[in-house]
Order: sequence, then structure tokens, then C-alpha cells
Amino acid sequence: MQQDNWGPHFVATSEASRILSGRILLKENVDEGLLRRDLDSMGLSGPVVRIMNNWYIRSVGQNTWLQVGTSDRRDASFPVLWDSASVANGDYEVLEQMNVVVKHGSNQQVVARMNTVKVAIQN
Repeated sequence: MQQDNWGPHFVATSEASRILSGRILLKENVDEGLLRRDLDSMGLSGPVVRIMNNWYIRSVGQNTWLQVGTSDRRDASFPVLWDSASVANGDYEVLEQMNVVVKHGSNQQVVARMNTVKVAIQN
């Protein structure tokens, strides 16, 4: 089955925007049209009940993720304010995990997508 790339999409797209320092507003987008098409292809034609976005960070080469924050504010691109001073300078990976809760009959089903972006922390 083909999966459409409906999200998450990290907003920081240029190399310069991948150097993080200080208080950072993490945001991402979801393509609602692609999301609906992907859900329909999985037989999940019910309404989207909730979208929750989770943010994590870890040093490159490490196995453990540190949760940065969670947002369900779809109208504001799932913002999470994070202070990069909470970690040492270096190369990191930021993981975005988007969970979409869909009404499926009398139940709810969760569909998740993840995206990882490499960043540099320079405090």
C-alpha cells in the first residue's frame, strides 16, 4: 500500500534554519487533503477526531529520545516552545511524531507518521 506524505513536515527547511539556539518555536504542517486520501485508502472514512503532535530530541548516535513537548493545536501548526539550553551544543536529531485519531465505526483508530531532521545546537 502506498502512503501519501501528509505529515509531519518540519517547518525549518533551510540549512540555516537547522542551527538552533535559545528559545525555539517548533512547528509543523499537515496536508489535510493527502491525509484524507490516505485514511480513505485504509478504509478509515470516519471523521478525524484529534491530531496530536509529539516532539523529541536526541544526540546523533544515541538511542534515547528526550521528549521536548506535545501539541494538539492544529490551527497554529502544532507549536511547542523549547529552550535549546536544556541540552549541550552538538549535533542532534529532532523527531516529530504525528498521531491522527479517526472515528472508525463505534471505535477510534490511531494512524501515526514520523519524520526525523538533523539539527545543530549552538547555544
